[in-house]
Amino acid sequence: MTTSRDELLARIRSHAWDGPELPSLDREWSRATDLRQQFTDVLAGVGGRCLQVASLADAEADLQSLTQYAEAPKTVSLVPGVGRSTFDLSAVVDPHDLEDVDFAVLPGDIAVAENGAVWVTDAAVPQRVLFFLPQHLALVVPAAGLVGNLHEGQARATLGERPFGCWMSGPSKTADIEQALVIGAHGARSLTVYLVG
Repeated sequence: MTTSRDELLARIRSHAWDGPELPSLDREWSRATDLRQQFTDVLAGVGGRCLQVASLADAEADLQSLTQYAEAPKTVSLVPGVGRSTFDLSAVVDPHDLEDVDFAVLPGDIAVAENGAVWVTDAAVPQRVLFFLPQHLALVVPAAGLVGNLHEGQARATLGERPFGCWMSGPSKTADIEQALVIGAHGARSLTVYLVG
């Protein structure tokens, strides 16, 4: 039995695209001379904060100095050596139970200098809502994962290997036609990225 959906998709597929070929992405892209500084500047421009640290211990020291972290009653860390968890995440079955997490420290894989984005997956994060529900978020990214542009980032990203993966840049924000910018509208009110190494 054919459904209206099947009929519609069949009609769309029957029309071949005769337009020009897509441009090649294999070319020289403009690159910043200092990727770390560009990432830091771009992330700051979208409301986030980047700290370049030599080790996880340095990231931990900075985290302890953040008021949002020091005053957070409910925290979770999935990065060994950075932060602490005040509850047993493995006991959480319903993601809704994480709605009151104040601060989360999570791993990131790739950082993109041109747009301040970080590639995150659920490889080490059993509840992916932790990227979106906490009031404050810190992502710990190896400096070796820093690339110049999103094309390089996409080439490194593990697309399709995990059930979940996305690019995150800056804290949550929204703006309206009156040019009022609201930070933390739909997710974390602050984002700190630690580039380690």
